Amino acid sequence: MIEIRNVTMTYDRVPVVKDVSFDLPDHGLTALIGANGAGKSTLLAGIGRLHPLQGGDVIVDGKNVEDWKPEELAQTMAILRQENHLSVRLTVAELVMLGRHPHSRGRTTAEDEAKVAEALKSVSMMDMADRFLDELSGGQRQRAFIAMTLAQDAKYLLLDEPLSALDMRHSRDMMRHLSAICKRKGLSVVIVIHDINTAAAYADRLVALKDGEIVADGTAHEVVTPSVLEKIFNVEVNVGEVGGRPVAMPVI
Repeated sequence: MIEIRNVTMTYDRVPVVKDVSFDLPDHGLTALIGANGAGKSTLLAGIGRLHPLQGGDVIVDGKNVEDWKPEELAQTMAILRQENHLSVRLTVAELVMLGRHPHSRGRTTAEDEAKVAEALKSVSMMDMADRFLDELSGGQRQRAFIAMTLAQDAKYLLLDEPLSALDMRHSRDMMRHLSAICKRKGLSVVIVIHDINTAAAYADRLVALKDGEIVADGTAHEVVTPSVLEKIFNVEVNVGEVGGRPVAMPVI
């Protein structure tokens, strides 16, 4: 379990996350939703020790995140940031193999090769393994970075807008895969996502932020309602249902 306790975070002394507390379970898919600037990505970075906390604590499996050794934390928690930049030219397979470094320390084994192949297969990129990243489209690069995170084989996956460059089919396939591995491997996946309907379709739990504070936390049916969404996004919303899941659309 990851326990977020009274977490406060700032940029240039301006509070962005304000006294936030909630727990992330050992398994399941949790979606962080909210308008631009709500604090979603900042909070995710704080959970993953990529941005300092001004107050509060993040407890990972009973130990403060600040007390974990980097290599041990990397075996437990994998993080995909919203923007990723590389200073070296890598193939897709080489990038995905970087996800195995916390386990292999650079000494690749047959298990590492198998994990890389499994991750590439999960994002439908086996046929692109030898392609260089700078030869790919934005969506293909995003899938490669997601594969790198999956190859890390961590207990917790923190993904910041993993669908941002993906088309409709690949977004669907990715969410299907993330949902499936949560169930099959008993992982806890946390995603920052802007598509409310995709979050409602696949997430076990939605945590909604506004102005750095949690304003809703529950299942899709509890969070994706006209009153909650209007509070979050300041827009009038109609909510229907498709396939047993709520579907939201702003009033035209």
